[in-house]
Amino acid sequence: MTPEDERFLRRAVELAAKARASGDAPFGSLLVGPDGDVLAEEHNTVTSDRDISAHPELKLARWAARELDSATAAATTMYTSCQPCTMCSGAIERSGLGRVVFALSNEQLVALKPGGGWPVVPQEGPALFEEARVPVEGFYR
Repeated sequence: MTPEDERFLRRAVELAAKARASGDAPFGSLLVGPDGDVLAEEHNTVTSDRDISAHPELKLARWAARELDSATAAATTMYTSCQPCTMCSGAIERSGLGRVVFALSNEQLVALKPGGGWPVVPQEGPALFEEARVPVEGFYR
């Protein structure tokens, strides 16, 4: 962790405080490009937007996928006040971002929440492979 990483993490924490002050969950994130410039910033707007997917990490991953070429994305770092959830992690992977630096881990976050984290939803599968593969096969070439 470099002093520059810590400086950008502090900005992510400031964005989290801004989210909380506006009535949203306290999470903030920013993207820093290869030259060290801040490309974009976001904070959580789940409550104000009434959108469970309005996490700052997801919003920035979507922005990066739309606005950055693959080489720039790969050289871009996301700084975030908390470790990305699984939804956001999937989007970050697909956006091609090169690195994520976070302040609080998911375990630390859960410890700060009364009652712990979200309930686990059971998932079943895989099933119907022969049928399900038909629309997918050959798409990823």
